Amino acid sequence: MTVLDDAPSEPTDARGRVAELHEIRAKALAGPSDRATQAQHAKGKLTARERIELLVDPGSFHEVEQLRRHRATGFGLEAKKPYTDGVITGWGTVEGRTVFVYAHDFRIFGGALGEAHAKKIHKIMDMAIAAGAPLVSLNDGAGARIQEGVVALAGYGGIFQRNTKASGVIPQISVMLGPCAGGAAYSPALTDFVFMVRETSQMFITGPDVVKAVTGEEITQNGLGGADVHAETSGVCHFAYDDEETCIAEVRYLLSLLPQNNRENPPRVECADPVDRRSEVLLDLVPADGNRPYDMTKVIEEI
Repeated sequence: MTVLDDAPSEPTDARGRVAELHEIRAKALAGPSDRATQAQHAKGKLTARERIELLVDPGSFHEVEQLRRHRATGFGLEAKKPYTDGVITGWGTVEGRTVFVYAHDFRIFGGALGEAHAKKIHKIMDMAIAAGAPLVSLNDGAGARIQEGVVALAGYGGIFQRNTKASGVIPQISVMLGPCAGGAAYSPALTDFVFMVRETSQMFITGPDVVKAVTGEEITQNGLGGADVHAETSGVCHFAYDDEETCIAEVRYLLSLLPQNNRENPPRVECADPVDRRSEVLLDLVPADGNRPYDMTKVIEEI
């Protein structure tokens, strides 16, 4: 057997192996390619890591299973095995308190869920439940990775089971930041709070093409499952914003108001509003006639 002179050789010493590890980690952090990142930005969307940086306190994020890759074969998957497998998982802090997070990376397989992808999410959900800390999902995925077949669907089953297990135990917040179809729409509907970004995020069980084929009705993605539809009609969405930066900032604000789990009280701060303050404005806001309507929002703001 002839050995080619220019064939790459694996390092045999500790320094060489550490250097190789640093190179692999740098590749994982960089993502699939600059072109994929530019395409993501061109859609008005941030990358998964940029979103996590906005969510957690600076320098607090600890990634879990950064180098995990899928083991699937067929449909060309064996030739494409990117690190992270399309989802970034880990924990950090928000206002100094621990928060667990996973973020779909749309640049890798369109954020679609496969076996390894699902296992990473299962692990971070288990860690959040065990630690008694909030879980935030930054969703931007195309549903199940159909090339992996039933194992991808089983992965969603594991996520749903953990959603129900964590319900009422820890806060679960879903942030919709892209077109989330099929299984990617079920999990957010099981969580406590759903945030969406207008024009760039959608939630639907099946897309406009299938709706047209089955019913003959033509409808856009936003008309079928956009932020305003879910905020005003279905009620699935609790908060809708015009851009990702504002949306994620509001997620941070909500987390600052919530307890870490069902055994803790919400955060408390000293109130500068005197308990005996009179609100004369209420005399004009609330009518004496109980049959007349009034704006409850203004009453709450005054109180």
